[in-house]
Amino acid sequence: MSTTDTRIPRLVIAAPASGSGKTTVATGLMRAFADAGLAVSPHKVGPDYIDPGYHALATGRPGRNLDAYMCGPERIAPLFLHGAAGCDLALVEGVMGLYDGASGQGELASTAHVAKLLKAPVVLVVDASSQSRSVAALVHGFASWDPEVRVAGVILNKVGSDRHEALLREALEESGVPVLGALRRVRAVDTPSRHLGLVPVAERSAEALAAVAAQAAQVREGCDLEGLLALARSAPPLTAEAWDPAAPLWAGVPPAGGTPGRRSGEGGHNAPTDPHPENAPVIAVAGGPAFTFSYTEHTELLRAAGAEVVPFDPLRDEALPDRTAALVIGGGFPEVYAPELSANEPLRKAVAELAASGAPVVAECAGLLYLSRSLDGKPMCGVLPADARMSGRLTLGYREAVAIADNPLAQAGTRVRGHEFHRTVTEPGAGGTPAWGFTHPERRTEGFVVGGVHASYLHVHWAGAPGTAARLVAGLSGR
Repeated sequence: MSTTDTRIPRLVIAAPASGSGKTTVATGLMRAFADAGLAVSPHKVGPDYIDPGYHALATGRPGRNLDAYMCGPERIAPLFLHGAAGCDLALVEGVMGLYDGASGQGELASTAHVAKLLKAPVVLVVDASSQSRSVAALVHGFASWDPEVRVAGVILNKVGSDRHEALLREALEESGVPVLGALRRVRAVDTPSRHLGLVPVAERSAEALAAVAAQAAQVREGCDLEGLLALARSAPPLTAEAWDPAAPLWAGVPPAGGTPGRRSGEGGHNAPTDPHPENAPVIAVAGGPAFTFSYTEHTELLRAAGAEVVPFDPLRDEALPDRTAALVIGGGFPEVYAPELSANEPLRKAVAELAASGAPVVAECAGLLYLSRSLDGKPMCGVLPADARMSGRLTLGYREAVAIADNPLAQAGTRVRGHEFHRTVTEPGAGGTPAWGFTHPERRTEGFVVGGVHASYLHVHWAGAPGTAARLVAGLSGR
């Protein structure tokens, strides 16, 4: 497929700093435009899993991440075009402050970086609660810092009164950046937080729906929706080819045995002829309130590689899905549900038996805890020779890593970029064969490779690690 010019109306919703209210504003805008009959494509800069859940609730479409560190800058526009295909409007929520990126690596993975890659206008959400005329200096600084970043509008958040709003608007008249909204502080739009951020949508469905509806109502009342939509439509054509989950499947993947229903592909590897063959291997993917962290592209990649993906809930299901040949357990909050997970002894035994059979079992962060012997003293699956517990220390940041040994996801020596985000620890922190050797920003080993099990705290976006899904599915041949 050739590269084409694609015009998708789009905005990046950014802020000077975390805590300014960009998640509330972005989610409210998504819902308000969706309620107006537009097909809205929701996106989130960075690795965060929780905000996209609220975006999905607001729009009825999967929330998608745009992470230039994990996926590479060259994939941002293609991933965006893939997610936004057929939509009337795309809204991209930023991360942290507008110019905050990967530590020590300049603009890489910042909201500003992604906005430039998408050629998207930026709307700055400013917490105006403790300022008046100074807001003009703040906005001027952000608008002029990088001439390639088009800060094209401001939404004033946490405005105290009509008088306060008038002072802010008067100050901003000289900045050249139009005010496209002014929002009062409303408790109903707040979403509760926990030790890793907002409480995921799956854990508070009724309350989450009410909060999103309240956010949309506030945005409709306080924002110039027509002006915002006109600004989004001013974005220039985006010259790129939409990401295709089937295209990168076999890049750099050593052959791992043929699988039924496949033909020879480029580079001597195999490519799927039918994404849903009758004899497709079943890959069970953990979900439910305890395991809410996943990237939509992972499922798309697994299906494109020829697998049948079947979700299950470890809190409620007492057995794995029929014909399960492999298991993927992503991130989430098992520490919150440790008693319930432990009480589901039939499923814990089923997971242990699957792992003992040599079947591929891939676990990230929460999955690592679930596969351990215990979590905060509660028995877990006992697949790994480790015990997990909550700690008072937050481990957070991007990581560069190399696979220590061959495993279901990668050949030994494969280099990846990922992200850690947890307040738990395992003892020990690595097995006799670690999952990864971290090379930046610190050197250490982490995680476990035991038989067909790959378990680690590291979150990896598979769209940025070509061949990962294909290797996992190819390894199921004959099972």
